[in-house]
Amino acid sequence: MFEYEACIIGTGRVGLPLGLSLVDVGVKATGVDVDPNLIAAVKEGRMPFHEPGYDELVASGDFVVHDTPEVVSKSAAIIMTVGTPLHNHIETDLSQIQRVLESIKDYIRKDHLIILRSTVAPGTTAYVHKWLERNTPFIVGEDILLSFCPERIAEGVAYKELRTLPQIVGGEDDASRDAAAELFGKLAPEVMKTNFITAELVKLFCNISRYVHFAMANQFALVADNFGANIYETRRLANHNYPRSSLAMPGFTAGTCLRKDFGMINEWNAYPDMMLSAWKMNEYTPAMLVDHLMKRTSIHDCRIAVLGFSFKADTDDIRDSLVPKLHRYIERQLPIEIRISDHNLPDPIHEPSAHKPLKNWPVADALEDIDCVFVATNHTGYGDVLKELGRTRPQAWVADIWNVGGIDQIFYQAGDLVAVEV
Repeated sequence: MFEYEACIIGTGRVGLPLGLSLVDVGVKATGVDVDPNLIAAVKEGRMPFHEPGYDELVASGDFVVHDTPEVVSKSAAIIMTVGTPLHNHIETDLSQIQRVLESIKDYIRKDHLIILRSTVAPGTTAYVHKWLERNTPFIVGEDILLSFCPERIAEGVAYKELRTLPQIVGGEDDASRDAAAELFGKLAPEVMKTNFITAELVKLFCNISRYVHFAMANQFALVADNFGANIYETRRLANHNYPRSSLAMPGFTAGTCLRKDFGMINEWNAYPDMMLSAWKMNEYTPAMLVDHLMKRTSIHDCRIAVLGFSFKADTDDIRDSLVPKLHRYIERQLPIEIRISDHNLPDPIHEPSAHKPLKNWPVADALEDIDCVFVATNHTGYGDVLKELGRTRPQAWVADIWNVGGIDQIFYQAGDLVAVEV
């Protein structure tokens, strides 16, 4: 009856790895997207972004991305993997899901299985259920099926985790749960069935618990620096062979999941809580780095380097990165120059909040005659870069919240790295 077993709508950093992985295990899958550059890249057989493990799969040409949704009518399962951001006022933005539903409603057929996979606020799948029954002639659970099957992969390890992590399947009827479980059972080692709201909360609780955990680490880093203590030494002593301590490393906590998912629950709470406090702490961390470095040295009329611009180590994803925020706080101090360097990104860097494209400097050029360095992302290789800076520019100050220099200091002068080696 259907030409394809699955159609992925939204073939970005979640949808494309899923589609390619399904093809890899023998599922006939296709995709739909609105990004012409992404479609062109897949057609040319290359990954449009960095995600290890998929170069050969995309080069095979077995997964095709379409620019219109007609192919939905030929696909047994429709998997929605579009963005689910927040509005500016801690309010869930359903516009992308609504646009997808409008675009596919005329192509939905009897026996279709519709799956939401993007992270969604509690009650979103129930909203889609009602929307489908209002805008199509079908009854969910009888004529068509509906399930929420959250993705829980981390960027950079999608190929491994899609095959090793258990898959949660949420549905309100056995037929929907069973159909979704059968599809994802071809990929995941274990499938666990539940209802809509529980599946939605599983994903949110996973992300929010990590967000709060990292916020506590950043709070501890702030407290330690205020008291003149070493956060890395404190953390190491607290965690060493102690079964009830797991203090995380401080760092920028961001990205399209961790930075926003707290709001999908916090939207429904009228009072301050630990999730809102965690958001405030994590969002304050860029300002904290600038403020606490200025307690040690001036950055006004100085040359500043920012190493890293993506939100996570060794990725090319700048969505919801905190580095643009750091860049703006540095700008407020009116340095002579700010040089951004990220070897995972093209030149120039197009960042929506910047009034013009940002020059992406080669790292050696970015550090030439530099006065201060902010290590904004812990990309591989930055530790060696800083040690070389310690030999050529020992007086330069470094703000290194990721501890890539390896000397257990957030703020230090580059020459300290060479002194440790000696």
